[in-house]
Amino acid sequence: MTDRLTSLDASFLYLEEPTTAMHVSAVMVFQPPEGGFDYDRLVGLIRQRIAEWPRYRQVVKDLPARLANPVWVDDRNFDLTYHVRRSALPRPGTDEQLEEFVARVQPRPLDRTRPLWEVYLVEGLQYGRFAVVTKTHQALVDGVHALDIGHLLVSSESGDIGTVVDTWRPAPAPHDVELLGRALLDTLRTPGRVVEAVREGFGEVREAGSRAADGLGSLASTLARTAARPAPSSPLNTQIGSSRRFVMVGTDLADYRTIRARVRARSAEDDLSVNDVVLATLAGAFRAWLLMRGESVHSRTVVRAMVPVSMYEAPFHADSAPALGNRLAACFVDLPVGEPVPSMRLHQVAFQMRHQIESGRAVEADTLAGVAGFASPTLHSLAARLGSAVSRRFFNVLVTNVPGPQWPLYAGPARMLSTYPVIPLAKGQALAIGLTSYDGGVYYGLNADRASMPDLDVLAQTIVDSLNELLLDTEESA
Repeated sequence: MTDRLTSLDASFLYLEEPTTAMHVSAVMVFQPPEGGFDYDRLVGLIRQRIAEWPRYRQVVKDLPARLANPVWVDDRNFDLTYHVRRSALPRPGTDEQLEEFVARVQPRPLDRTRPLWEVYLVEGLQYGRFAVVTKTHQALVDGVHALDIGHLLVSSESGDIGTVVDTWRPAPAPHDVELLGRALLDTLRTPGRVVEAVREGFGEVREAGSRAADGLGSLASTLARTAARPAPSSPLNTQIGSSRRFVMVGTDLADYRTIRARVRARSAEDDLSVNDVVLATLAGAFRAWLLMRGESVHSRTVVRAMVPVSMYEAPFHADSAPALGNRLAACFVDLPVGEPVPSMRLHQVAFQMRHQIESGRAVEADTLAGVAGFASPTLHSLAARLGSAVSRRFFNVLVTNVPGPQWPLYAGPARMLSTYPVIPLAKGQALAIGLTSYDGGVYYGLNADRASMPDLDVLAQTIVDSLNELLLDTEESA
């Protein structure tokens, strides 16, 4: 039986442009074991991990005249070594050099004639470290038939992999006549009309919802009810090119928990979350960044963030199978950058988040997530899918915050030290922010248009400064 792309999956292929590559990346930094970690070890590990996920050995095949959605077919010339690549940084191998490497490789489109993923082994980092940079197309990661490659790569168990017995054999590719015959019986419509509606924005979203398959209609109709006001004008919304900047920011999870505990101790906000503290931190960062740019900032100035969040706080086990019932919700939060007091920014953010979730105004993304384990790379990919399906008129910046496990993970015998998401830019959006909490740290990945965000490093520093401001403010008012 041929596996056909859903209308939503296909739309990510058709919406892709030279300036908006539709894949999600991750940067994972590792400490190698005493015996070292080389390319062959990584290839063997990935061969083992993708054995149960056929999608990683399949390509997209279009139907003649696009009479129906494309189908997934086995790649008869699958070459694992094409997808797993090796690179090295020049000495001294700093984090800044790694960031520049990611900025170069991330926007390059994936080869449509091959399975839609890539992995880079980046050697030569300072202090003996190495990095793994992944790229997985949004059309591939649906949380059901395929998880993000970064999700599959790591495990809570440390140690060498066993012998890999590769029994995969490609199935014969269906002929065009066969595909056309099946398409005549298929009830799915082409995503073209959906894509057109997404491009047109809010005015067409209701009509798109009525026509879309795979639950996109429920997403679109909810957006029509909840995002009635367009996003405010912002330098974050501008015409973008194909070149990128990328900056990594590492912070301590304990600082966010300290702020939350202090506020909870003196107020009735028992449901204050770490995510609220993160968003308040970003509000302060955007305030400082805009002021440094000479932008007008007044008491009512806001930056609207679209924030996909998990509706459940169940712990994630790295080796568990995907679990039913996990769902994402997208909230539209007006970050109060005009508020000068850090603790007041936190209260305002917390109120907005609580109001949206409790009132049912958050956009439930069950239809996008389907079956998904609480794994950071996969949920970042699903969150990016949600952001890409929404008109840029609704928000200024996408912020994906996915809690990860608070214990070490390993790629074979190599321990993962940190992980930074790389969220793709939507058309007309100069910045996307992804962050993951992992093993005591909170790691931000800032992905931005190179031309319109020359001061991305400034924004990165303001995140650190804003967090320190919150710590100081909550300590003084405790």
